[in-house]
Amino acid sequence: MPEARENEPQAPLIWTNVLMFVITGAIALVAVPWYGLAHGYSTAAWICAVLFTGANGMAVTAGYHRLWAHRTYDAHWSARLLYLVFGTMALQNSAFVWCSGHRTHHLHVDDVDKDPYSARRGFWFSHIGWMVREYESGKPDFSNIPDLKRDRMLAFQHRYYVPLALLTNFGLPLAAGLIFGDVWGMLLLAGVARLVWAHHVTFFINSLAHMWGKRPYTEENTARDNPVLALITYGEGYHNFHHIFAHDYRNGVRWWQWDPTKWLIAGLEKAGLARRLKRTPVFQIQRALLSMQFSRAQAQLAAHPGNGQSHIEQLRARVAHEYESFLTAVADWARVKEQWLGEKTRAVRESLEHVDLQSRLRAIERQLGLQLRRMRILQAQLA
Repeated sequence: MPEARENEPQAPLIWTNVLMFVITGAIALVAVPWYGLAHGYSTAAWICAVLFTGANGMAVTAGYHRLWAHRTYDAHWSARLLYLVFGTMALQNSAFVWCSGHRTHHLHVDDVDKDPYSARRGFWFSHIGWMVREYESGKPDFSNIPDLKRDRMLAFQHRYYVPLALLTNFGLPLAAGLIFGDVWGMLLLAGVARLVWAHHVTFFINSLAHMWGKRPYTEENTARDNPVLALITYGEGYHNFHHIFAHDYRNGVRWWQWDPTKWLIAGLEKAGLARRLKRTPVFQIQRALLSMQFSRAQAQLAAHPGNGQSHIEQLRARVAHEYESFLTAVADWARVKEQWLGEKTRAVRESLEHVDLQSRLRAIERQLGLQLRRMRILQAQLA
């Protein structure tokens, strides 16, 4: 629910943004279906609309978000150039503005005064409202992007953002329309409809992904994991994982989770166009999952009358035993990891002793994996 903002003066409207959202939204809702019914869209228009939409989405998720905002990997200049072209076409501001605001969001997530699109201020505010008024929390502060300001390609995009945005949004659909002989169909479908869809798909991560879904990794913020949202947001819907492990190039960390952005980045790595992909250690992921399970199990036990009921007492004892095992595993992992790093520092990576330490780390991770399964059974019994 939105938090009350007592005595807050009404921020002035940003008329450029208001007009853009209103005009493009009206065209998408009225003119696009009317033209389709009256004249129909060519196959080329549909194909270009799908391709441009996917390129815009991937440029935002793999480029603006995971590459530049969080530095989860390094990319070849050719990949970065494509991200900039189609990221500019997505019309979500320059990479400087986008990434600065997003880093602020992660630093102050849910803070109603500092988070640019805090979900605690309601769906409308976090979805689109924060962009139509000059809120103090939304003012760019480029002091948090010193690394990006050194990138000449990003600096060029920021300096000439308006003409580049007009060129990509009108020029590319118009060029495709002239090539395939369907100018109006291409401008409406691959131009306006594509833009409105691309906007709101991204905005859903700021709004719905903080309101709808599960929190398996942390409850310290409102971010949720939602596989339905992941389907339309190129994998960004696994938002609870992202907010606790923001420097992982994956959002859908499981192999079966729908995250085409991570597959694109992994594909670029295989093609030699990306490197230094950051991955959260399995142990840290398991530790976060188990911590949440223990927290919820304790809350469920506290809600039971408990005393005198033998099966509740048995479950309480089992949870306590599992928690002790968990603490022991965490301590063991920290000790073995320290030894492993020491061996690595002494440049004995190939030694049998070093290999043994690696196998011990994997054994602890397997132990936590088994404990995760046991805790799920215990939680089901408690429920």
